Amino acid sequence: MHRGNSEPTALSAELVQHKRPLRPLVFPVEDIVPESKRHLLLRTLLFQLLKYHFADRACVGSDQFVYWNARDPKRSLAPDVFLRMGTKDDTFDSWKTWERGTPELAIEIVSESDAKGSTWDDKLERYHELGVTELVRFDSDAPEGHRLTVWDRLENDLVERRVEADATPVVTLGLRWIVSPDPELAAVLRLSRDQAGKELLLTREEVAEQRIRVLEAELDKRSS
Repeated sequence: MHRGNSEPTALSAELVQHKRPLRPLVFPVEDIVPESKRHLLLRTLLFQLLKYHFADRACVGSDQFVYWNARDPKRSLAPDVFLRMGTKDDTFDSWKTWERGTPELAIEIVSESDAKGSTWDDKLERYHELGVTELVRFDSDAPEGHRLTVWDRLENDLVERRVEADATPVVTLGLRWIVSPDPELAAVLRLSRDQAGKELLLTREEVAEQRIRVLEAELDKRSS
């Protein structure tokens, strides 16, 4: 009896023949690149914020290789943080766009090597080729008002956005980027629900600390 919707079997795969030997391509999942502690803390803060608030509807990565050319493993990037909407977060060793789609949002935190113009020009070209919707570059050492640079993908072009006062919308997420003062790192990039940066998104640890402070305040009121 013919079964029009039958699933492929191992036998059907064995019957397929090819005209040349297989030449597997290797897409590395890690590389040894020095990272300063400051860069690590800045990157980790953004990763924790995005994962805590969007893991139920987005996949979030940090420093994994992103590949977009199935023929060329050299065409890759390792964004400090990146995100793709429309799926729950999970674990992965590397990101291949032909399997998972293109990340909409990518964030680069300037390191010592990125400060060189030629290095960043190459990265920008690769992000254009990758096809991200929104690219963010944060330079915590730049003068105030010049620490945040953003590019938007418009009609297949990657166009730099006008950014004023180190604050601008997060188009991908419907929030705002805010450069906020920090006692340890001087300045950090954060997400806010409002334009003034008074409704910052908090990390899991910050939420827990806030709850503890509220409980302590309530206990003080009861004891007084």
